[in-house]
Amino acid sequence: MQTALPFTYIDSSDISAFTSAAQYKIQLLALIAQAKERIYITALYVQDDEAGREILAALYQAKTRHPDLDVKIFVDFHRAQRGLIGEKHQLGNRASYNEIAKQQLAEIEIFGVAVKAKELLGVLHLKGMIFDNVLLYSGASINDIYLQQNGRYRLDRYYQIPSKAVCDSFCRYLSEHFILSGLAERINKDQDNELPLTKKLNNKRIKGIVKSAKYHCSPIKSEPNEDIKLTPLVGYGKRRNDLNKTICQLIKSSENNIVIFTPYFNLPKALTKHLIKALKRGVKITVIVGDKKANDFYIADPDKFSLIGIVPYIYETILLRFVKRWQKFITSELLTIKLWRDGDNSYHLKGLVVDEKYHLLTGSNMNPRAWGLDLENGLLLEDNSGKLQSMLDEELVAITKNTTTIKHYSDIEQLKDYPARPKKLLKRLRFSQIDQVLKRFL
Repeated sequence: MQTALPFTYIDSSDISAFTSAAQYKIQLLALIAQAKERIYITALYVQDDEAGREILAALYQAKTRHPDLDVKIFVDFHRAQRGLIGEKHQLGNRASYNEIAKQQLAEIEIFGVAVKAKELLGVLHLKGMIFDNVLLYSGASINDIYLQQNGRYRLDRYYQIPSKAVCDSFCRYLSEHFILSGLAERINKDQDNELPLTKKLNNKRIKGIVKSAKYHCSPIKSEPNEDIKLTPLVGYGKRRNDLNKTICQLIKSSENNIVIFTPYFNLPKALTKHLIKALKRGVKITVIVGDKKANDFYIADPDKFSLIGIVPYIYETILLRFVKRWQKFITSELLTIKLWRDGDNSYHLKGLVVDEKYHLLTGSNMNPRAWGLDLENGLLLEDNSGKLQSMLDEELVAITKNTTTIKHYSDIEQLKDYPARPKKLLKRLRFSQIDQVLKRFL
């Protein structure tokens, strides 16, 4: 696939993939301890919980050991002002950041980035952590479950890529477009320091900065064995979105097979259209999606069921409709749908593999919200020689060992199978057609 986007080259043997949240945590702490020049972390949030505080403590320790170490964390501005959904007694992560900062002699900087004036309309969903010249890329944020702190985990994809060019590109993007532009607010300097009210945030200015921001890196090969072409991508909004365009182009140009990882089955119409066209020309497609019970919004206890708990049922309903509509492709073995579930753990994988040549790592859920509202990024690895295939095969085996294959739409639970409260609420939503509105924001 030809592209005019900035790219660079890396050595395939330098790329590492981890297959568990526990491995991810170990590597994250190791990279923090090893860093001497810079640490730039971008995540939706760093949670005020055991794992979040452990990571912050490690960052402060690294800064104490190396006073010149440049440590910056970028999180969503709105998400930092509240706790987890359903946790009524939390004051928000910012309170924790400031409380921890008061106990430290060293100083690290935490910035809140407001992509939109309201969280519902868009968040900072960029991923990637820089440790000197090493990029650790995952869709995971930082909290107990993402780091498998107390047994339970939320599975993601985890890649380590050493590349000065890519790391420079990520850091330059964050510095120029968030800090120097004034878009990002420092949120761990003083608890009493008033942050701007969301209604005073300049939406037009935010949109202008975010939409024009791109990654830049050198395409020059420095070593003959740098055999992987790497393109960093960023996307925001429905128009002129390089990430969305690349995803569509990859599917349009596919010849043999496609593997899609998505935690929530709610594909944008444009993406569904390209996938169906690919199936019609004989491309084999595998979709690996989280089971309803592997959704992070799933509420197992019927007595604790609340409105947010309807989300996994909406996703399953959308999947059921899709499978019913395209059952013929499943029957002909062109389309394979795999549902992931491992006990009470959850599934958060995102990405795309096309013709075993193009590998997209991304934090994008590839749903309408990611497609049009959130600020997203990704890395496209082009592997013409197949050097990454064995590593990716190992990753795929680790993922699919906890999946079941849907052979027929009757394998999926339907409205009649649901517990009383989700069933009643879903009927009400469908009757009022609110579910059509909700799907835009899920």
